[in-house]
Amino acid sequence: MLIINADDWGRTEAETDAAAACLTRGRVTSTTAMVFMSDSVRAAAIALERGLDVGLHLNLIEPFSDTGAASAIQDSLRRVGRFLGTHKLAQLVYNPVLKADFQALYRAQVEEFQRLYGRLPSHVDGHHHLHLCMNMLVDQVIERGMKVRRSFYFWPDEKGWLNRAYRYAVDRALARHHPLADYFFALPHCVEPRRMERVIEVARSATVELMTHPANPEERAFLLGDAFERGFGTLPLGSFAAVRAWTER
Repeated sequence: MLIINADDWGRTEAETDAAAACLTRGRVTSTTAMVFMSDSVRAAAIALERGLDVGLHLNLIEPFSDTGAASAIQDSLRRVGRFLGTHKLAQLVYNPVLKADFQALYRAQVEEFQRLYGRLPSHVDGHHHLHLCMNMLVDQVIERGMKVRRSFYFWPDEKGWLNRAYRYAVDRALARHHPLADYFFALPHCVEPRRMERVIEVARSATVELMTHPANPEERAFLLGDAFERGFGTLPLGSFAAVRAWTER
């Protein structure tokens, strides 16, 4: 089964509308929403009206574009964002000084999600995949049992053994506390015929999440075009509701 998740729901009006167009066509099956952003309120209203499967797109680095966040939370975001933005490998380093800030940012965004959507998110992933940074993993900030996006999957001929070993270790740690899809890929990496064939093959017997950003013209064109139908259109599509709860495993 294939889950096609549109990230950045509610980040801007253009991003919400692009994802909504793909949802209408059945080419996107779930979204992850950003809160405290310029289109968060309108995006929530659209999702509730359509009964969409919506998760939380946790933001640990980008300034909130809506002033509704408390000043203390904005301060936490500035500190965490400054740390994570120092170097591309900063996310691999645990920073004990920021422990409370990471926890506060997660709690505040979940609470705002609940205020907007009237429920908990169906799943959690991270803006720039920073829900997998070391502070989030070591302190197990995301509550046990919440469905979470796993690391990107790469075949041996695509990445070296050290890269793949690290991703495997992260996924093993996540799986002890969270339900995960079986595989995770990014749409732009899967339009090449050989890789598409591999993704289709594993999706026939496993649950695969495919991440997309429909505001990107190339991704939107693929999702709404015939190439999608010829490739991924042969697969059953679903949402994170199909990912078994952790207690069921």
